[in-house]
Amino acid sequence: MEPRQRLHPLSPALHGAKSLVVVIAGLSWSTLSRVGFGWFAALVVALALGATVLSIISWYNTGYHVVGRELRVYEGLLWRRTRAIPLERLQAVEVVRPLLAQLTGLAELRLEVVGGGKTEAPLAYLTVADAAGLRARLLALAGQAGQPAVAPTPGEAVAAPAEPVTTATQVPPGRALHTVRNNDLLVSQLLTPQAFLLPFGVAFVVVQFLSEDSWSFIAVASTLTAMAGVVLQPVRRVLDDWNFRIARDDGTLRVRNGLLETRAQTVPLHRVQTVRATWPLLWRMKGWLRLRLEVAGYSVGEGDERNRPDRLLPVGDLRTAELIVGEVLPGVRLTGLPLTPPPSRARWLHPLGRNALGAGLHERVVVVRSGLLTRQLTVVPYARIQSVRVVQGPLQRWLRLATVHADTAGGSGAAAESRDVAEAWALAAELAARTHAARRVTG
Repeated sequence: MEPRQRLHPLSPALHGAKSLVVVIAGLSWSTLSRVGFGWFAALVVALALGATVLSIISWYNTGYHVVGRELRVYEGLLWRRTRAIPLERLQAVEVVRPLLAQLTGLAELRLEVVGGGKTEAPLAYLTVADAAGLRARLLALAGQAGQPAVAPTPGEAVAAPAEPVTTATQVPPGRALHTVRNNDLLVSQLLTPQAFLLPFGVAFVVVQFLSEDSWSFIAVASTLTAMAGVVLQPVRRVLDDWNFRIARDDGTLRVRNGLLETRAQTVPLHRVQTVRATWPLLWRMKGWLRLRLEVAGYSVGEGDERNRPDRLLPVGDLRTAELIVGEVLPGVRLTGLPLTPPPSRARWLHPLGRNALGAGLHERVVVVRSGLLTRQLTVVPYARIQSVRVVQGPLQRWLRLATVHADTAGGSGAAAESRDVAEAWALAAELAARTHAARRVTG
């Protein structure tokens, strides 16, 4: 049995630094005014030292090693805990580099396991070479356990990879498909409702300051806080998708993105359940759309959406989207999918959006269209459908309509809304037959 390995010795310092930021954020300005700067600084130092000591103790009692086809992670001092992660359930291993890790040449390893409620056992932190080497080894063992689609690429050596995942400027291994221009990414986030509402918020704050009668520090502070919350989402998207690059490597997609926190993700194509194309209202003037996907076995319950590998194309034109969708779902073209609208009486339920609805069966996938202001096209391969449901609400029964749901494992699937009842049952029967045939072929 191989010896137990420890994390990098700088790990406690990085964890302590993160704790220091949390401590300073938690101590309010009112505390500073009450105790004075000297006691405030002493309190911050004492809490930071305490957090660092706890981090050192945690690091000393944390270890990992590979036993057969299991990754075992040991942690805890008073309450010892051992996590055994079967590698046959491993879907992907991400190499993530937050800003502090980039400054110190370290990386974090995060594991995605089938049925996991969240990202498993992050190993923070390892050297970049160690993280890439362990990642390649785990994926190789997972491939030997019956999942060759996520095996490491020929360029990724187990001990010392020739091209470790170090920076976001590197091209992912394999055949490059597309690189998103950062200028397009910035413009796409300016073409959002948040960006258009921002000038009104700024004008409101200026008016509050200039008007003596209505000036209120609490009101202005609350407005600034609300504005920061509105602006944070598009800024976060830009930082997360900066230098977005996607490549194809045998049965996987390789994605790299991020500015302050770089990420290298592996998406196994045989696990793709759903592909969604979305046309936001303000993006249509540029002819842009974005692509998202759902992958079986990933943590759909993960609170942080950045931990879910759903990015396929943050922003791009239709030609680029066609290229990428063709790699994920061979033979499927977004502009060549059969779509029929619901019957005319569905306008009583969808007075403005009836013409935006549609559904159809392709040779390989079921496709559903929805959305009025933000248009969306959902594509689900037959082999990924877990169940088919026909649902009727009270008004639908009165109008002789029904909605057909194609459910996927842990995902949202697709829903063909407000179809004629007879058509809905025929569509459900055909979906069930095609799903059964597709599973026999892939099984």
